[in-house]
Amino acid sequence: MTTRLIVIMLILFSLPGTPPAQSGYIEVTAPGNRQLKLAVDTPRSLAAAPAGDTAKELADVISFDMNMSGVITAETGNLAPASGSISLADTNFLPWATGGYDLLVRSEYSLKGEELTVEFRLFDVINRKMMTAKRYLGKKKDLRRFSHSFADEILLAMTGEKGCFTTRIVFVTTQSGNKEVAVMDWDGHNQLPLTRNRSINLNPDFSPDGREIIFSSYKKGNPDLYRRALSSTAEVPISSRKGLNITGSWSPDGKRIALALSKDGNSEIYTIARDGGSPLRLTVSPSIEVYPAWSPDGSRLAFVSDRLGKPQIFTMAADGSNVRRLTHNGSYNVNPRWSPKGDRIAYARQHGSGFQIYTINVDGSDDRQLTTTGSNENPSWSPDGRLITFSSKRNGAEAIYVMRADGSGQTRVSQSRGGASQPAWSPRY
Repeated sequence: MTTRLIVIMLILFSLPGTPPAQSGYIEVTAPGNRQLKLAVDTPRSLAAAPAGDTAKELADVISFDMNMSGVITAETGNLAPASGSISLADTNFLPWATGGYDLLVRSEYSLKGEELTVEFRLFDVINRKMMTAKRYLGKKKDLRRFSHSFADEILLAMTGEKGCFTTRIVFVTTQSGNKEVAVMDWDGHNQLPLTRNRSINLNPDFSPDGREIIFSSYKKGNPDLYRRALSSTAEVPISSRKGLNITGSWSPDGKRIALALSKDGNSEIYTIARDGGSPLRLTVSPSIEVYPAWSPDGSRLAFVSDRLGKPQIFTMAADGSNVRRLTHNGSYNVNPRWSPKGDRIAYARQHGSGFQIYTINVDGSDDRQLTTTGSNENPSWSPDGRLITFSSKRNGAEAIYVMRADGSGQTRVSQSRGGASQPAWSPRY
């Protein structure tokens, strides 16, 4: 399941004729409040016969990633004649500056059988300097991952924080006719099945290190909680208590799992150790409590309760104390997910026969609606907090979408036949 990826940082000052990259970050707003423009030059082949599809895919991946970031706009193209190399000295900035571009990505690649080498460089067009560069060695199948990785580096150079473009999304798919768990790259490519138990599998969640998932499955008749390493096919039962063992959520330190158990009669929020032991009951109520979600520092949990008659979102300390109501608008609110920075919570609110995605400050203020089309549920934040994935019924079968944290750029990413739902975003690897 893991891809062997060798990334070699270029020692820029050791390359002949290449000055060292400049330190510091570029301003991410352009004059007159114009968003910065990035040009992705057509990748240059080092072989006598260039592979056009390879070049196009390398450029298209970076453009898609950067456009979704919301930081800059990106376009692929070729405004300058091909030069002898992608070095600073051989880069003609004038056509790009005349075209209104602030940044430029140039790259070259070598494809020999299945062996792939790619080198990327990011230039500041206005100041005619190189900002960062990377070389990647691997297999042809790693092509998209190389481009995603350099897109992360572009954001790092611009903002001081890497992007989320080498991450993945785990979700539930009905492609086989059953509800099985699958995983895909964040942009929907390279989908792989994880479960094949021909049953109902629900609510997958990534471990903090991204190496395991938990999910609930009816494969033995009862909704039990299982753990599965991405590198293995073994589905290890960790909570098979009487009744519901559902909506599991991994703590940020990976030591405990919050979930809803109905072994006491009604559904209550518990935490258990990663092996299923040491259960600790957090809620004591005759109502239904489900969907626990950890704050990024592990000190608090958000959860859904109908203790006031209709499902609303509450927060509490990790030991069950200091319960507070979060949502006061709408009569049916579910699926809370804490943002990576801990400042907002995404959730789904019922509108008529469907749902829409909202985000809200953790003190209950600034309640914002992000979606309006179709029915949308199960939001999950990217690890950098820039994006949110969610499931949506808007064009036929339910599918996985991604949008920016302000609701803009809503884009379908799942490509499988059948329905796709309940996405959860992986951490950075």
